[in-house]
Amino acid sequence: MRKSVLVVMIVFLVLGITVSAFSQGSITVNPEIPDIEVIDEDIYGNKAVSVKELELTPEDIEKIKEGNYTAALAMHYTGTDYMRANIEGLQDTFAKMGVEVIATTDAQFSAEQQISQVETLLAQSPDIIVAVPVEAGATSRVFRQAANMGIKLVFMDGLAANMKPGEDYIGAGTGDNAGLGTQAAHLLAEKLNEKGKVGVIFHDADFHVTQQRSDAFEKTILEEYPDMEVIARGGIQNANDGEQVASAMLTRYPNLDGIFVVWDVPAEGAAAAAKSMGREDLIITTTDLGKPAALEIANEKNIQALAAQLPYDQGVAEAILAGYGLLGKEDIPPYVTAPALPVTKDNLLESWKLVYREEAPEEIKEALNK
Repeated sequence: MRKSVLVVMIVFLVLGITVSAFSQGSITVNPEIPDIEVIDEDIYGNKAVSVKELELTPEDIEKIKEGNYTAALAMHYTGTDYMRANIEGLQDTFAKMGVEVIATTDAQFSAEQQISQVETLLAQSPDIIVAVPVEAGATSRVFRQAANMGIKLVFMDGLAANMKPGEDYIGAGTGDNAGLGTQAAHLLAEKLNEKGKVGVIFHDADFHVTQQRSDAFEKTILEEYPDMEVIARGGIQNANDGEQVASAMLTRYPNLDGIFVVWDVPAEGAAAAAKSMGREDLIITTTDLGKPAALEIANEKNIQALAAQLPYDQGVAEAILAGYGLLGKEDIPPYVTAPALPVTKDNLLESWKLVYREEAPEEIKEALNK
């Protein structure tokens, strides 16, 4: 009996070593990502595929390395923890693939600036461009120009207008935005004991992914929480508008119990507005796990919970999509997303490590230990 058990243990150890060695040679996203269902769809109705299903084998990687390919990253804004982690995931993965990243641009939410930047990138003839279109319609022309040049396009967090996956671009990667809005609604409902009047601060731009968050939040409140009501809405044009919009909202609706803000940076502004108006009791939920929002949660301030994306692993997935395009693979998923991770004070440290693949900053740890 003991001998049989020992044989089984040895078999499992050998299998474990084999699997470990294979996974080290392959490129995949973090296997520790929870198996949370993704619910997003792109603008064409393509249901999202989880990033956990993507993989480049060692053979794939060797073929890509032989091409000596180059890539450029055309970002809409790089000034958040989320974007920095996503870019890091792209850069690290392209390095493993032997793809040189020759440029990273930051359009600062300006479509005009992005068009100019992409035109400069086109002059460098990269094999791949990974891009976040600032505005779907305004930037479409320059991305179509890239596609016509034979450049492999991967979109991130949004699409350029009138471009279709498998024809004009390889695919798109993002977080599960409908899932983010849904999770944020559940978290706010839990904090408010499933009753109260709430506001929504949405992104007033032609940006599909942020619209999905707000729409999913409102849909969840309407359909699942009969004693909660969305009574106020305010739109932001950029990340710095949160305080002004929240201040106006709270002035007009002083009886608000909570606010959903479409992502963490404007949520920080909304929290500042609440504090300046003596509304320490106002509960805010949002999306994306940045350090200031994490400190709010740790210190039990206005931002008390959020739904996090997994930006590093989204970057890994977007690089894998680019690799699929370089290899000419068929049946490439047109839309891939990482699951939406609910974050509260109770799981803040674990969530930070999963999101950023590193320990939380000491400042956050100290706040939790008070």
